[in-house]
Amino acid sequence: MAQVLMKDLNKKYDEVHAVKDVNLHIRDKEFIVLVGPSGCGKSTTLRMVAGLEEITSGEISIGDRIVNDLPPKDRDIAMVFQNYALYPHMTVYDNMAFGLKMRKFPKPEIQKRVQDAAEILGIQELLKRKPRQLSGGQRQRVAVGRAIVRHPQVFLFDEPLSNLDAKLRVQMRVELKRLHDRLETTAIYVTHDQVEAMTLGDRVVVMRDGWIQQVGEPLELYSKPANKFVAGFIGSPAMNFADVTIADANGVVWAETPGLKVRVPPACLERLRPYKGQHITLGIRPEDLHLAGGADPSEYTFDSTVEVVEPLGSEILLDIKTGPNMMVARVDPTVRVKVHESIRLALNPERLHFFDMKTEAAI
Repeated sequence: MAQVLMKDLNKKYDEVHAVKDVNLHIRDKEFIVLVGPSGCGKSTTLRMVAGLEEITSGEISIGDRIVNDLPPKDRDIAMVFQNYALYPHMTVYDNMAFGLKMRKFPKPEIQKRVQDAAEILGIQELLKRKPRQLSGGQRQRVAVGRAIVRHPQVFLFDEPLSNLDAKLRVQMRVELKRLHDRLETTAIYVTHDQVEAMTLGDRVVVMRDGWIQQVGEPLELYSKPANKFVAGFIGSPAMNFADVTIADANGVVWAETPGLKVRVPPACLERLRPYKGQHITLGIRPEDLHLAGGADPSEYTFDSTVEVVEPLGSEILLDIKTGPNMMVARVDPTVRVKVHESIRLALNPERLHFFDMKTEAAI
């Protein structure tokens, strides 16, 4: 297997600068996920690694080779596409064997590789079928199998699960994770789904408008987002944001906005001192809000009105209004509240986030 190194990578389409100064070191045997909204440059980055897009400037190396000028077939990579890209007139066996036949592999070796891959993916009984006789999930397994038989240095996945239904996506996520642990290959995976990114990636790369926003392990991105965009993108439901003013009253520092007044926790005081009298953004995740009880300090509680109740079985999501701010609270399924009811909520002061309003960087 091999490491992948991207150095000052740029891609321009005429006036559109799609990928901007991407620097990324993907370690040997690592499963790394590129995630971000549509148009952020993640698929373009993957296609440049594959050799399907020309690099405007920068350098890509796979293993110890710079591959900028190498055609895709010489890069020792295998790619799994969103639309499976199977040949409809060929059987599953022939689809999986096609790349090896084109490379003039001996027949016994082709047979062994296809059978091994089919066993890993549990599709032995499908080898004589045509793609039209398969379900979406089975076609996806065949597409993955076609990549496995190549024994490549690097696997590239371009939103491979986006055509599957919700239940099958969850199942395939688990299978892909198992597959990576078993094959121990370097893998680059592109998705717009942050849940997929968090569950699959050893590390996650968050992209926006062609720039890398943050690279880190899933829980690191969740608990220590570098900026407001990452904080709002990672986590479901998304983080709540409120524009607040930092005010000092009798030596106590508060974050204030109409309907919400929260004492700044001692751990954040030093960082927020330069912002006294200024507007900043307060962030709090839905799971860090709960119905206030007698043990909750008053400086971390506030009143709100329930706008929508979303019972999900294992939890209830409450869409609430606090002053002009709309928020979401994730509460216990035993909580019983009605729409338009006034409730008092408490927040976890240790889990508050603060962001600079101009730069959106975490404070």
